[in-house]
Amino acid sequence: MTFPTSFSYSTLLVAVLSLAAATAQEAAPKRAPDVPYVPTTEEAVRAMLKLADVKRTDVVYDLGCGDGRIVIEAAKAVGARGVGIDINPVRIKEANDNARKAGVENLVRFEEKDLFEADVHEASVVTLFLLNSVNLKLRPKLLKELKPGTRIVSNTFDMGDWKPLKEIKLDDGDDQDTYLSHKFFLWIVPEPQAK
Repeated sequence: MTFPTSFSYSTLLVAVLSLAAATAQEAAPKRAPDVPYVPTTEEAVRAMLKLADVKRTDVVYDLGCGDGRIVIEAAKAVGARGVGIDINPVRIKEANDNARKAGVENLVRFEEKDLFEADVHEASVVTLFLLNSVNLKLRPKLLKELKPGTRIVSNTFDMGDWKPLKEIKLDDGDDQDTYLSHKFFLWIVPEPQAK
C-alpha cells in the first residue's frame, strides 16, 4: 500500500485514537449504572419466572436486564413477550445477540434506557435484581405506572415496608457461597386507593 507524500504516521495515529475514543464513548452508559452487573443464575431465573407464574399471554419487563437472560427464558419456556431495560449499551448488545442465538428475537426487545425513565405500563410481570435502595426508589414509579394485578418479582432484595405477597428460597443445601440469588419476593400491584 502506498500513501501520498503528505501522509504522516502521526495523522494516522490521531485518526485511529479519535475513532477509538468515539467508539468507547458510544459503548459507555449515559450515567453510572445504579447497581453492578451480577448475572442472575439459571436456577434463579427459573425460580423468578415460576414465582411470577409467567404465561404465554404475559409481557415480562426486566429492569436492569443485563444480558437478557430472564426475558429470553420467558420467551423460550412459555412464549411470553419480553422487554429488557438496561442503561449499559454493552449489556444491550449482549442481550440482542443472546436473543438471536436463542431464536426468540421476534418475542423480545431490549432498550438502552435509564430504568427510572423507561415506559413500563404494558408489563404484566416485572422482574428486578437491583438493591433494596434502588427498589425503594423505583417503587413509586411501579405503583403509579403498572396496572393493578401486575406481578413484581425481586431477586434477593425487598421493598422495605411493602410486604411481599409471597417469599421463596432456593434450597441448594449448604452450597451457598453468596447470599445473592437464593431468596425471591413477589408483590401484586394493588388497585389504587380511593381518595
